[in-house]
Amino acid sequence: MPFSTPMMKQYMSIKRKNEDALLFFRMGDFYEMFHDDARIAAKVLGITLTSRSKGEKAMPMAGIPYHAAGSYIPKLIKAGYKVAVCEQMQNGTEKNDSKVGTKGIVERDVVRIITPGTLTEDTMLEDKDNNYLLSLFIHDDMVGLSWVDISTGKFMVQDINKDNLFDELSRIHPSECIIPENITFKGFDLSERISADFSAMVTRRSDWEFSRDTAYQKLIGHFCTSSLDGFGCEDIGPSLSAAGALIGYLDETQKTSLKHINKIEKFSNHNRLILDHSTQLSLELVKTSRTHQKEGSLLGVMDRTKTPMGGRLIKGWLVSPLSVSEDINIRQDGVEELYSNKNLCRGICELLKDVYDIERISAKISFGRANARDLISLKQSLSLLPKIKSEISACNSSILKLLHETLDLLEEPKVLISTAIVSDPPHSIRDGGMIREGYDHDLDELKNISKNGKSWIAGFQAKETERTGISSLKIGYNKVFGYYLEITNVHKERVPETYIRKQTLKHAERYITPELKEYETKVLTADDRAKDLEYEYFQKNREEVSTYTERLQ
Repeated sequence: MPFSTPMMKQYMSIKRKNEDALLFFRMGDFYEMFHDDARIAAKVLGITLTSRSKGEKAMPMAGIPYHAAGSYIPKLIKAGYKVAVCEQMQNGTEKNDSKVGTKGIVERDVVRIITPGTLTEDTMLEDKDNNYLLSLFIHDDMVGLSWVDISTGKFMVQDINKDNLFDELSRIHPSECIIPENITFKGFDLSERISADFSAMVTRRSDWEFSRDTAYQKLIGHFCTSSLDGFGCEDIGPSLSAAGALIGYLDETQKTSLKHINKIEKFSNHNRLILDHSTQLSLELVKTSRTHQKEGSLLGVMDRTKTPMGGRLIKGWLVSPLSVSEDINIRQDGVEELYSNKNLCRGICELLKDVYDIERISAKISFGRANARDLISLKQSLSLLPKIKSEISACNSSILKLLHETLDLLEEPKVLISTAIVSDPPHSIRDGGMIREGYDHDLDELKNISKNGKSWIAGFQAKETERTGISSLKIGYNKVFGYYLEITNVHKERVPETYIRKQTLKHAERYITPELKEYETKVLTADDRAKDLEYEYFQKNREEVSTYTERLQ
């Protein structure tokens, strides 16, 4: 496939806009990679490197099935690469230019750029670890930090002294850092130090994206506000520049709604113990110094949490422990009450072990990336809230009493999901089987037609045989005429006037009727129409559930 073909011109045009990423170029049922992208993918993924054309003009090429991308992309991300996913923007049944000889080019565009700091898929994330994308900006002796976990929506800012930068980076431990293109820091290469100490990808961005005015406009545009007063962030320092650049990067890479990132919070150390980088490593709080694994660390010993959310929370508590005695005592009173009441503690644990990752499911729903199984997982988790609230109803410690009073049971999204989605839906949201019977009359009718089309045809044949008295009457089908009634010439005189002749054979005639053609249209399109309608109703249900994102968080 030479460079001059329209499709390769399209590929090169898209690749030029995404030079720092491996381009997954959708062609039919495959993602194809070309040139250096193909060489890298073949080496990292262990897939075959082939070529289009031969000789001097041979073009390196490698591909993977589109449905297997979820298992291949994490390997590339772990190896330190970004992946730009380029999809066909038209239905594959309308056009498929991956086949030789077809005319016209399918419209394609990058729908998402996946980087270490922008992962949302369960298969690419550790359940009990936050995955932070961090942005930093330096102004005089201050460093502005902003970090977000887009899989949960947690978005923070903090202004610190330059000397504390690596202590805070050690606490946050980002998987990707955004820095200005021309940043300077104490005379050494900051990006190399971040990469070496935290194994984080460093992404450089244009300096203008960190300008205070640009960043401020980006933030108020994202939150649809006239200022940042409502978040207490109107007068923050260089962290405002970092936060605005971070949102700009997310807009560019995710190309979808970020409405689950619905607030920005200032991280405060006023009631926290600040642990420097060396102390965190020496104490082996979250990983050991020898193996760099959780097992054997303080977190590995203490983490008996039943949910991914609890695991992320206790990790945050360990690297940033409370330092004010009043706050410590309030938390400790709650721990003591649970510890001394074994039945209460056991009952709560039994309930919590069946709770799914509400934070991340909510984010996926808001992104529009959740499937029907995600919605059912959310519904099942919400169904446990009344029981959990009941378990802690008699607690006396202030922290558990407050939890009982404020725990939102979220009946509305639970009812929305229960009404629309079947209890055990398929993984795919395009192949039907998600929407409950009785949810929509038209959908039920389409499903019934699709399922019982053959029996209707058999019933229609029996009815017409009885009505006409022609025992040899039969119904057939071909691609030219669709369904037809075939009657031998022996019974030609008994054919009703309502029958419309379509074809004459040597020993028989073929007819159609308005009723048969009407049902034919329904039968032949029912399955596809039912799947399309199910997808439409699923999207509507998912969108309605997403309106409860803030309460779910």
